[in-house]
Amino acid sequence: MAAAAAAVYRPSPEPEDPQPSGMPFLEHLEELRRRIIRAVAAIGVGIAAAFLFIGRLSDFMLAPARRALPPGVHLVFTQPGEAFGFDIDVALIGGIVLASPFVTYQVWRFIAPGLYAHEKRLAIPFVALSTAGVVGGALFNHYVMFPSMIAFFGMFHSPDLIFMPRLDDVFGLYQKMFAGMVIAFQTPTLVLFLAKMRLATARFLWRNIKYAILIIFVLAAVLTPSTDPWNQTLFAIPMIGLYVVSIGIAWLAAPRESSGGRSSG
Repeated sequence: MAAAAAAVYRPSPEPEDPQPSGMPFLEHLEELRRRIIRAVAAIGVGIAAAFLFIGRLSDFMLAPARRALPPGVHLVFTQPGEAFGFDIDVALIGGIVLASPFVTYQVWRFIAPGLYAHEKRLAIPFVALSTAGVVGGALFNHYVMFPSMIAFFGMFHSPDLIFMPRLDDVFGLYQKMFAGMVIAFQTPTLVLFLAKMRLATARFLWRNIKYAILIIFVLAAVLTPSTDPWNQTLFAIPMIGLYVVSIGIAWLAAPRESSGGRSSG
């Protein structure tokens, strides 16, 4: 009888990996609002910091376009506020890059309450990979993608057909390609998260690499603003490389099964 009573009142062990805590829908909205406000405030601080160096940043971002333009061709602006709007856009890009670690941390803090305990330990890798994706995408666009596009369009310059690009059009292309490369360079972060949640595996990604390459080239053909196969390939190569890197990340991040059936001694 005493043994039975002890078995009844024996406390159950604490779970090693507790379920994520539930949160009412309105609390989710309030949490989302707080995170958005903090992220926007961080970007605002980054924009203010970028304005302190707006001249250098403007020259830096326009340097690839100026080098790629045909001899004697200069950028022009035709609207009164076009040059001022360009400075605003430059500061915005600078603010996004500067604030990217804090913004990605706010994203993590928003999704963390819905994760298991072992998944919450991904905070540092998530923020580090996301920030590296923003910086890597920005640099690849600045030094590779954008100059190649401007050089391609400048090939049609001739004495009878003068290439005289507007500042707003050129930098609008820069912004679109910046956004596309930053999103593409977030692939390793997404795969890390999916692998830890057992929603993607390295074996699955490797088996479907041929389909991934096909989809990447289709996207490159649709998103690249030219019909030149070289530019489409240039757009697709980094995405394929990121996919291959993501396979390695999925293999490293895959949860390892414990060998519970092994006997000791």
